[in-house]
Amino acid sequence: MKRLLPLLLFLTPTSLLGQSLDPRSYVNTPVGMNFLVVAYAYSSGSVLFDPTIPISNGELTVTGPIVGGARALDLWGLSGKGDVGAGFVCVDGQAESNGVIHTRNVCGMSDPAVHLSVNVVGAPALRLPAFAKYRQDVLVGTSLKVTMPLGQYDPSRLVNIGTNRWSFKPEVGASKAMGRLLLELLASATFYTTNSDLFGGQVQEQAPLFSGQFNAVYTTRTGIWGALGWTLYGGGRVTTNGVPNAERQQNSRLGLTLVFPVSQHNSLKAYASTGVSTRTGSDFDAFGLGWQYRWGGGP
Repeated sequence: MKRLLPLLLFLTPTSLLGQSLDPRSYVNTPVGMNFLVVAYAYSSGSVLFDPTIPISNGELTVTGPIVGGARALDLWGLSGKGDVGAGFVCVDGQAESNGVIHTRNVCGMSDPAVHLSVNVVGAPALRLPAFAKYRQDVLVGTSLKVTMPLGQYDPSRLVNIGTNRWSFKPEVGASKAMGRLLLELLASATFYTTNSDLFGGQVQEQAPLFSGQFNAVYTTRTGIWGALGWTLYGGGRVTTNGVPNAERQQNSRLGLTLVFPVSQHNSLKAYASTGVSTRTGSDFDAFGLGWQYRWGGGP
């Protein structure tokens, strides 16, 4: 079982703020293994669930629990995972839009997300007995994440927890193992449906938002692993009532993740991230602490 400890993936079942750092998104996991994740997240600054909302001088605090679950799958001989998650969070603070100060104090459900990934190169589907002999070299995977507009939303308010629109995020990731060091590259594009009931009765459309991510992950002999990640976002130009916004999004974030296995079935995760450069949204600091329980994966 010591062989399995470094491979414990700690899921981030839903990207609470849409711009997340997700190290070890594509790792091989024994088929049939299940995961339950409970986390508590805290963010402060110009933090928005929909970063396209035109605000400035945001002083908002977002706190609350996130719950998710996942299962490792055998997808026609390839390893994969399916997961689902959502949060119940509270938003408190104020922001400025067109010279007007808007205050907000609300709690509610965030938009839930479902996610399916498959490793297409370097990670065959294996049951637990055979998995003990597996060693990663080069791994390539792909995934699709769908976010559903089911969260708290009030069109008469500028700041909401839900976004009132669907989003679809296809992604491709590749990683290379070099001893205890793992290097990862991820590339994705997020596509949005129209929000026809934006603040003030406006109609909002958004072009695809493109992102790239790099993670360096190191695992110790005891199974503790840490990751340093950097991500860059660009594109996503917004059109409101048929008029394009003059600015495109161009943001980058830096994050640190630490995961501590505490027993055969349990692990703890701590993470933090901050905005490095910001043109639209993403100018916030985020912290979180979570617990993961895993079971299954037997013959």
